[in-house]
Amino acid sequence: MLPVSPPVIAAFDFDGTLTRGDSFRPFLARGLGWPRFLWAMLRCSPWLAGYALRLVPNNVAKQRVMRATLTGRTSAEMDEWTTRWLARDFPGQLREWTLQRLEWHRKEGHCCVLVSASPDIYLPAVARQLGFDDLICTEMEVQGDGEGRRLTGRMRTPNCYGEQKVLRLNAWAAARFGAASVGDMPLYAYGDTAGDIPMLRLARHAWYRGQPWPA
Repeated sequence: MLPVSPPVIAAFDFDGTLTRGDSFRPFLARGLGWPRFLWAMLRCSPWLAGYALRLVPNNVAKQRVMRATLTGRTSAEMDEWTTRWLARDFPGQLREWTLQRLEWHRKEGHCCVLVSASPDIYLPAVARQLGFDDLICTEMEVQGDGEGRRLTGRMRTPNCYGEQKVLRLNAWAAARFGAASVGDMPLYAYGDTAGDIPMLRLARHAWYRGQPWPA
């Protein structure tokens, strides 16, 4: 029997790679409305300023914003916010070149996975709409059952950024394909920030901000 070739994986970052910039803040602005969104950003400004100055880690600033904007929100609210954001804002945020690359991978029969630090309150709908085979992202903590399910504002998993993308990709590859490391498989990877570079280093073919990235 001939050996089975490992599947080709195409791993895409989301914010700034498939989109023209950050998606989380436009999502929050659409859901909260601009007055409440701006007030929340003002309350979080010390942590956001610290992050901009590289004094506060990404996950700390992000967690502060999540606590200020999402605590107590129901799953039904998040679904309604997602529907509005997808209809009104999302189409204009997409990058044509990366979408073309995604479509090429899909036509080639490659396994396409979205790997993002953005939260699972709206990314599952994005992954379905764009035709991804799987999703790896930051997962939010939810308490309660049924219609009473509410976000705590805390992350259930570590922020899926930097080396966390590698850890999560490897765990995903082991669970789905029995692979010791996704780096041992034919991997294409696409990113746009320093937080994507650990993932790009794994890939046989990598692109950074639309340009080939030397491994």
